[in-house]
Amino acid sequence: MAKQKKVLGRGLSAILSNPSTDIASNNNYSEAVNTSVGSIAELLISNIEVNPFQPRTHFNQGALEELSNSIKELGIIQPITVRKLGYDKYQLISGERRFRASQLAKLDKIPAFIRIANDQEMLEMALVENIQRQDLDAIEVALSYQLLIDECKLTQEKLSERVGKKRSTISNYLRLLRLNPLIQAGIRDQMISMGHARALVNINDEERQLALYKEILTEKLSVRQTELLAQGLKENNQSTKKAKIASSPLPFSFQQINQQFSKTLDSETDIKVGRNGKGKLIISFKSEEDLERIVACFQND
Repeated sequence: MAKQKKVLGRGLSAILSNPSTDIASNNNYSEAVNTSVGSIAELLISNIEVNPFQPRTHFNQGALEELSNSIKELGIIQPITVRKLGYDKYQLISGERRFRASQLAKLDKIPAFIRIANDQEMLEMALVENIQRQDLDAIEVALSYQLLIDECKLTQEKLSERVGKKRSTISNYLRLLRLNPLIQAGIRDQMISMGHARALVNINDEERQLALYKEILTEKLSVRQTELLAQGLKENNQSTKKAKIASSPLPFSFQQINQQFSKTLDSETDIKVGRNGKGKLIISFKSEEDLERIVACFQND
């Protein structure tokens, strides 16, 4: 019989039916629930385990130490939220930053709002609560959305209702997960903004995407500059594809007309013809005076 893997190494779907953690479906459910459930109580920090599905992966050490010093002086203003796993055993749902800062402050106890929730409910509560925070980076938000969709079987529309965000907003975040991991790391480290990332995700060619990302960093490009360059790369790519499709030479009659125009106007000209027979005549000029001379040629005729 294969050994059971640790919870942190598996997806949520693998542990939803695990009776040791899913107390809501445990046969001893009534024994595990006591009068403290649904209220705020002082819990021993040593009896609380962290949430394995915490969407926030980076905690600024300096900010944690500042919060820890504040807790030493003023205490904890807002309780954390935990779920009850069993007798004197709890798991963090939200408030990990306060929990970590309390550990730094070497507190023995912490005020907590106690709830009963199975694994799926705990995941939804933890992710939805964290998504509403302003300090999650865009990739953490995107990963949270994707986890809710995958593990809780939610459509983007249902997710939109659950988290109170527009569906287009959710789609924009999820598209960030298509970016190269190097660029995703740049978003997490605040090297580029969400606006830069949204421009980059429109570039399908990964090499060009990475090249523009590096240019943003070296040239300190604004979001608008990035959008213009990304649009240019996209149009160039489309033009290249069109050019490959319509690469057949001009008919001899068109070549003769082009030569005649060029000779008459004393300027370079070019004729472009599409598959449907429509086309355009391009006349080059060297200066404003040269343009006026060419215009005069048509007026004289």
